[in-house]
Amino acid sequence: MISTQDSEIERSKQWWLLLAVSLGTFVFSLDVHIVNLALPRLVEDFHSDFATVEWVPLSYSLMLAVLVLGVATLGDIWSKKWLYIIGLAAFIASSLVCGTATTIYLLIAARIFQGVGAVFIAVLSPVIATEVFPDAKRGLALGIITSTGWAGVSLGPTAGGVLIEHFGWRSVFLINLPICAIGIVLAILTIPRVSSNKGRKDFDFSGALILGITLTCLLLGMTRMQGEDLDSSITWVLLGISVMGCVSFLWSQKQSDRPLLNLSLFRSLELSLSLLLSSISYAFSTGVIFILPFFLKLVKHYSEQQLGLLIAVLPILAISVGPVAGFLADRFGERSISTIGMVLLLIGCLTISTFSEELTVTGYVLRVLPFGIGVGLFQPPNQSAIMGSVPSQYVSVASGLWFFSRAFGQVMGITLIGILFSRLSSSQLPVDIPFSATIAPVEALVFGEQASFRIMSAILVVAVVISVLLWQRQNSTSTQI
Repeated sequence: MISTQDSEIERSKQWWLLLAVSLGTFVFSLDVHIVNLALPRLVEDFHSDFATVEWVPLSYSLMLAVLVLGVATLGDIWSKKWLYIIGLAAFIASSLVCGTATTIYLLIAARIFQGVGAVFIAVLSPVIATEVFPDAKRGLALGIITSTGWAGVSLGPTAGGVLIEHFGWRSVFLINLPICAIGIVLAILTIPRVSSNKGRKDFDFSGALILGITLTCLLLGMTRMQGEDLDSSITWVLLGISVMGCVSFLWSQKQSDRPLLNLSLFRSLELSLSLLLSSISYAFSTGVIFILPFFLKLVKHYSEQQLGLLIAVLPILAISVGPVAGFLADRFGERSISTIGMVLLLIGCLTISTFSEELTVTGYVLRVLPFGIGVGLFQPPNQSAIMGSVPSQYVSVASGLWFFSRAFGQVMGITLIGILFSRLSSSQLPVDIPFSATIAPVEALVFGEQASFRIMSAILVVAVVISVLLWQRQNSTSTQI
């Protein structure tokens, strides 16, 4: 029989465990956007170019997209505790290399390794909390983890701006070391050893490998399109491999008994289109946060601290609106609220496309306001729709698909906005002058930013149409019931 004192110790241990996984979630979320503010300075310090520096955030997001479908399966096969600790250890080691990197290529390689650690942290944190906390406290625990993730996203720009301005860009990576070290100690002491299913040996390594090769070749090919490599045979070979890889991956998943991606779920039009909209929303929200530091730094010449405060407006708006969106979705329906959010995303994209050299702080806030509110209104109801569009036994799979749609959208957002911005800006330069973001005329950068977001707005029009069709479909279904 467990004594009252022992029970109190166990309850206390649960909250220390929650702190351990929350610290991991915080630092993983922090590093999604904190590095973006340093990108203009990285171009200068490493004497690099826009397309190469773009891989600093891109490589991190790429690992999330490649590994997310497999890490949950590994958690069922091996110890979640030690996989989580390995993820934190990888994050520490890679952050140290990032903070001391002497070349841009070493920095990118370290960011790839950091992304590997991040995906273990992101996927396993809520799973560990779910296994440890009783039903009565599980919602609270998961809510705290989610809140710390959003805190990391919102603090990324502001903290990054302060750190870069006072301590240099390397500090945005070195700050991870003490946070992760505390997380590792707490994880070792508090996370229990939950027995794993060692008899399972059905992890789809071939599918994971094909997916990794496919996405990497796709992004390498698209990145080369930003420069003068559009007609290069290597570019088209990479894109061709990505197409063949996509076909091979889908075929392998259809043949596998334990696939990374359950293709039968995509027979649901609701799920398929909701995941597509999720990818689009994350692509554009990530693309905005990726490109704004270049505009605000190189066109408006704001300091890193000012830049960080301005960029933070977007995630703060999204975080503030998110709970309201959930409440409204419960009352008026998920599709009605998510459609309003998508319309606001479109309006925000159009207002951001009016940025100019005369932009004021007030003008900036007013222009990004619809976009930030739109993100907050769209994403929570759409995620809820995704989770509710599958049978109960596939909820975990749906959660993994949502995370994949998020990571894939972030990867594609950085890539697409990078292609548009660099090629449209370079179109304003003489033919014999290569594009460099740090030395390009202000007029060229303004044109590239404005034209890029107008093209993105055209894509968002399609997303609005899809969202309206899903709204009508939901209304017709509820009417029939």
